[in-house]
Order: sequence, then structure tokens, then C-alpha cells
Amino acid sequence: MTQPLGVLLLSGGHERAHFALMTATAAAALGRPVTLFATNAGCRLLLREAPLLQDEREEAAGKAGVAGIATLLAAACELGIRLIACEAGLRMEGQEGVPLAEGVEVAGVVSFLAATAGGTVVSL
Repeated sequence: MTQPLGVLLLSGGHERAHFALMTATAAAALGRPVTLFATNAGCRLLLREAPLLQDEREEAAGKAGVAGIATLLAAACELGIRLIACEAGLRMEGQEGVPLAEGVEVAGVVSFLAATAGGTVVSL
């Protein structure tokens, strides 16, 4: 079995969220099981009305021929990437109960660590 990859997203900024999705989708395309765990400000990526989709870098990515966050989120779902919004992180950011994007689950760090046991974790 291929080693799992965990992507831990702490930042709410576009650049780190975009790269987290790029890393996750690339690894999944190579056949690795991937879990993207967003906590604290990183939870912004997984909101149904994600403010990062309105970021000016989204338009710049499109003009440069680079997949933006919306495209990468759709690819993440198609590739079977497990998307987790941290329960504590949502509370810390005052986002508890805010609608999340399709396919996002709410869980804690224990679930993330269990999903990535024996694998690699990158933090952005």
C-alpha cells in the first residue's frame, strides 16, 4: 500500500491554501491516500462560501493557466481526498455551524492522525 499523506492547513491565506490543494491533488493523482485537515484560519478554505474564492489571486491563476482553488477543490473530491475541517478550529474562528463545502467532514486531530498513521504530514 502507498504511504498516506496528510496536509495540515493552518493558514487562512490564499497562497498556502492553494499550495495545500496543489500538493494534495498531486499526491492523490499519484495514487497516495490523502487527508487534508484544515484548522483555525485554514478552515476558511473548506467553507461553502469560501472567501478565498474571491481573492484576486484566483483571477491571476486563471489568467496564468493555473488551476484555482475552485478547480482544485472539485479535483480533490473526484480524487477521493478526505477533507476535514477541525471541530476546535471552527470554534476558535467563530465558524461553528457555518455551512461547509460539499464532502467536508468535521472531526478532530485524532481523526487526522489516525488517517495519516505511518505516512507523511506536511504543514502549511
